[in-house]
Amino acid sequence: MITGLDHVQVAAPAGCEAEARRFYGDVLGLAELEKPPPLRAAGGAWFALGAQQLHVGVADPFTAATKAHPALAVGGEPELRALARRLEEAGAPVRWDDRLPDAVRFYTDDPWGNRLELLTRLAPGHDAERPER
Repeated sequence: MITGLDHVQVAAPAGCEAEARRFYGDVLGLAELEKPPPLRAAGGAWFALGAQQLHVGVADPFTAATKAHPALAVGGEPELRALARRLEEAGAPVRWDDRLPDAVRFYTDDPWGNRLELLTRLAPGHDAERPER
């Protein structure tokens, strides 16, 4: 029986490791995890994502996922807005989306064009007072 989600993987081109560490580690603030020795030769990088993990795996040929995406939960709206500013300062796009009534969220792209959603859930009843984007 399935008990939860262990990890999600996004694809990246060969030689992606330094940029993965910069984007997922430095910009998004995820802690890098050491890959098991038998998997290191495949390239890529792994990051802690709460109790789960985000893996950046090398794909050859590489194609960015422009629709399918992981949605990364952020602690609260002030943290989400600060993260949006940090992404913009790093040159990443930030596309706000207010179609989900119980969340504040935006989409961005990693350095290789993979879509990522970042969101924080609103308390019940808070959706009527959503702040301006």
